[in-house]
Amino acid sequence: MVKLLAKSPVEGLVPLEINGLTLTESGLGPVTSVAPYAGQEAAASGALKALIGAEMPSPNRSTGREGARVIWTGAGQAMVVGADVDASLAQHAALTDQSDAWVTFRLQGQGVEDVLARLTPLDLNPGVFKTGHAARSQLGHMNAVFLKVAADAFEIMIFRSMARTAVHEFEIAMKAVAARAALS
Repeated sequence: MVKLLAKSPVEGLVPLEINGLTLTESGLGPVTSVAPYAGQEAAASGALKALIGAEMPSPNRSTGREGARVIWTGAGQAMVVGADVDASLAQHAALTDQSDAWVTFRLQGQGVEDVLARLTPLDLNPGVFKTGHAARSQLGHMNAVFLKVAADAFEIMIFRSMARTAVHEFEIAMKAVAARAALS
């Protein structure tokens, strides 16, 4: 019998460090899509609060803390990351295990917004996109979820199948920002 081994889609590609910016993989643990049924939004939010200590977030926000977060991912939907979602929540919301579908990167360091400005149309300036803010947008030509986790750090969720391409895009942008800094 063949033994299959689980491995990261970015194994051997990260960590990547360029001019004080680092790109690493964030192992978020379980990822579950939660889409409350019509009229069940408040009940789903309350159930999440009781189960993991974080409720359904407002648009473009996240709730909770590292290890148990709920991230807004679109109208009427969010992702619970880092915590198991009890099946009892299914009475209030459609649940889908997404754990194997995503890879999450952490991009950190001074100038992180400059790197991301080359990759996404989002306005990630610190005065606009603050810690705890979340948005679903594009990273190059890939769908992504952006979460600001610290003053100089973002977590970016990408579909697992696009992991190698994402690392390539990050690397090009990081090198371009480093080259621009060297000319200053």
